[in-house]
Amino acid sequence: MATTKDALTGDPLVSFNFEVRFDGQLAGYFTSVSGISAKIEVTEHKIVGSGDREAVRKVPGRATVGEITLARGLTANMDAYNWRKKVEQGQVGEARTNGSIIMYDQAGTAVAQWDFEAVWPSKIDYDGFDSSSSSIVNETITLVYEDMFRIL
Repeated sequence: MATTKDALTGDPLVSFNFEVRFDGQLAGYFTSVSGISAKIEVTEHKIVGSGDREAVRKVPGRATVGEITLARGLTANMDAYNWRKKVEQGQVGEARTNGSIIMYDQAGTAVAQWDFEAVWPSKIDYDGFDSSSSSIVNETITLVYEDMFRIL
């Protein structure tokens, strides 16, 4: 496998400098992103080999992807709420969009990018409200997607 960077001497990426884009459906600054994942399920296939020796062969099964969770401080911006409302009202086709999460290095150069297809919001959460606290209320948005590609 050829690589473009030396994995042993290159600097690891820091997680604080990133951008989230979803074709105009969602805007704003986010404090965290998690759930970028893809896996292949393992299917076990029992076989009998020579000399009646039983074995289990593991073969690749169905490919699945995770769910993206975005968090940010709650503001007057209603993008996430309105986007999820489309799904609730049965406008899933209109709600589906494509998007990207891009990481930047300290110089502002894009160093990693994940593109997502057919993204739509499945859940939105708001932290509890507490009149004795001065902490920021967080909005957490869970997005499902059908496919993911790392392009940088």
